[in-house]
Amino acid sequence: MADTFDRKLQRYAELTVRVGLNLQPGQRLVVLGPGGQNGVPLEAAPLVRRIAEEAYRQGARFVDVMWGDEDLRRIRFENAPRDSFDEYPTWQATTAFEYAQRGDAVLIISGSNPRLLAGQDPALVSQAQRSGSNYTAPFSTLLSANAMNWSVVAYPGQGWASVVFPDLPAEERQARLWDVIFHVCRADQPDPIAAWEAHLGQLRAWYSYLNDRRYAALHFRGPGTDLTVGLPDDHVWGGGRMTSQTGIPFTANVPTEEIATMPHRERVAGVVAATRPLPYGGALIENFSVTFEHGRVVNVAADRGEEVLRQMVATDEGAARLGEVALVPTASPIYGSGLTFSNILFDENAASHIALGRAYRFSLQDGEKLPDEEFQARGGNTSAIHVDFMIGSGEVDVDGVRADGGREPVMRGGVWAFEA
Repeated sequence: MADTFDRKLQRYAELTVRVGLNLQPGQRLVVLGPGGQNGVPLEAAPLVRRIAEEAYRQGARFVDVMWGDEDLRRIRFENAPRDSFDEYPTWQATTAFEYAQRGDAVLIISGSNPRLLAGQDPALVSQAQRSGSNYTAPFSTLLSANAMNWSVVAYPGQGWASVVFPDLPAEERQARLWDVIFHVCRADQPDPIAAWEAHLGQLRAWYSYLNDRRYAALHFRGPGTDLTVGLPDDHVWGGGRMTSQTGIPFTANVPTEEIATMPHRERVAGVVAATRPLPYGGALIENFSVTFEHGRVVNVAADRGEEVLRQMVATDEGAARLGEVALVPTASPIYGSGLTFSNILFDENAASHIALGRAYRFSLQDGEKLPDEEFQARGGNTSAIHVDFMIGSGEVDVDGVRADGGREPVMRGGVWAFEA
């Protein structure tokens, strides 16, 4: 029987509910838009309906969807008063927080047009993004502590597909991006759930090796990059499957190819060149570098979007420090596609990356239980934002730095330098 689009879409919805969320009978589910700050684009409705059907089959008590519209965002930037961009629909932030606080399942649909706001005033783009981050910070804090089972999946909107495949005829772009998504998410395999179990086991082997090594720092070297990322004494590597505070195993990203931990907020030094563009709030930051001293950003430079980048790191005190460091091998099927997705969910799973802003508390032993002051004292970073950008490629090497100063190879040319 031919493996039709309909069959692959159904398997993708099943992966979302059963592998990503691991939705439990009796749970409520809320579906949010990109970053948890915006509504789900209306064009994602076919996927959302499949997910809702599968959720109810798995015993969901209620499925709630927060809808949005990208064109309305663009219309706002073109027409709204210039002094109105601190406004935010507070009901969205309140609703997301209430679901998370109850321990309900949370699904975020990614796939917005990364160039939606191209040509708009970067100061207003940053202001609106900062306002959204501040209003949704209570929800984001619960998410970063795994208060609930949550996941992020993608829908290939027409605007996004046109950025990834600008040279294809317009009517072919979305279908082509769907094919890529199905492939890298293993939805085109005969038994996608079994394939995911094997993949999650491999991620577990890699992060277990690094947890055993207890490196004091990682050192990245490559074109334009000479960066040392110090690690807290009690850092924890993880990847793939996690467990919520309510005891439910889940997979936060579909797809996922990374293993990650927390940098020490005061022990990052050097310069790093981004290896892929960074979409942020509807703008695209390209060909940029960031310089750190004593854990803090002291300089940024970009060919495009530099002002947006500067305003991003000025969001709050923690926005200029790191909250995540992640390693991704070039064996990743997303890297192997040869595509630049201009979408964090995919690009972060194509290349090693770091994140400005909020640290995930589960990356520090007992981090979920700590008040902010003690969390920061042990090296954790707090912020309203968490923004990943890619720094890995086939030209980047990574060393593990031991507490005695000795070094061991972790990656060479984007390939693991150890066996696990």
